[in-house]
Amino acid sequence: MTSAEIITIGTEILLGEIVDTNTRYLAKSLRGLGVDLYRTVTIGDNAERIADAIRDSMRRADVVLTTGGLGPTVDDPTREAVAKAVGVKTEFREDLWEQVAAVIARYGRAPSENQKRQAYVPQGAIGVPNPVGTAPCFIVETERNAVISLPGVPNEMELIFHESIVPYLRKRFALNELIKIRVLHCSGLGEGMIDEKIADLETLSNPTVGLAAHTGVVDIRITAKAKTESEADAMIAEVEKQARERLGAVVFGADEETLENVVLDLIAKRGWKLVAVESGLERSLSRLPRAISISDNLTLDSLTQALRAAQAESQAEAALGVAAHPKERSADMAMILPTGEKTHRIVYGGPPRSLPRWAANLALNWMRTTLEEMG
Repeated sequence: MTSAEIITIGTEILLGEIVDTNTRYLAKSLRGLGVDLYRTVTIGDNAERIADAIRDSMRRADVVLTTGGLGPTVDDPTREAVAKAVGVKTEFREDLWEQVAAVIARYGRAPSENQKRQAYVPQGAIGVPNPVGTAPCFIVETERNAVISLPGVPNEMELIFHESIVPYLRKRFALNELIKIRVLHCSGLGEGMIDEKIADLETLSNPTVGLAAHTGVVDIRITAKAKTESEADAMIAEVEKQARERLGAVVFGADEETLENVVLDLIAKRGWKLVAVESGLERSLSRLPRAISISDNLTLDSLTQALRAAQAESQAEAALGVAAHPKERSADMAMILPTGEKTHRIVYGGPPRSLPRWAANLALNWMRTTLEEMG
């Protein structure tokens, strides 16, 4: 299996001034090509450190992708860094310079002298045209590796990767597999308890199974490598079946499904309306229709009263209320259905800032399981 690593370049990313979206795009694209992504790293605008990172990646991976640092200024060091990493000098390429000049001419301007830097690439590099920007890209090949340098501007990088790099990778590395992922969403059990129930599945080599804990939700990620999508689907389906059999109602959805949507679907199937009341949740229930946020710190009694009033006013058959108490690290819940009223208190041991989302998710899951038990 072909392997890859991604190096994003830019001091502005390290300083938190901009968000790196390129890594996510490339990671998902490599997955679709069946390429194993080993790791990603961000390096500031320093040629020596970038070169060290490239050499390090070349020892582990077949493909090294860099984004950023291809502009015309002195703090765009990627060209020099790649040359250092592979032990060559940079060279001026007239064909790349013509590309740069042609793009600038579209704006009715002549290229400045400093923009000639963009026409320098490591000796022997394969030039890759940039049809939407002034920074030409390039590929440096070794017997094992392909070091591919792309611009940092996301729309430029994505277009070039799709149009030029994907065909190159398919041909160079004879890519004929794909990687497909299915994510199961769970609530009602913690990560440790879920791990105990599916631990043997987590030792599989293909598909692989991994856990990711969120606030009140745990994801089970099933990843399959195969030559066709149908083959990958079949592999995933078998593991998913086992996970669902062991976890039962703990699994509430998959992929893009959310607790909010699952609850709303259950309500809609009964032809009901739902109203929600929250206090101290920072509008964590705002994705529900008819969600009312109350600034007062409601007690369980006052929450229940507010919920009854909201239900009566909206003429909703179902009502869900949550009041979070950060100082006490607890939350009160109330639910009203045609079958009656229920209340519940939960105690939280995690970071206080996560309490609102945690309480909202547990309340939604409480309503979900109640509705499912009703049939």
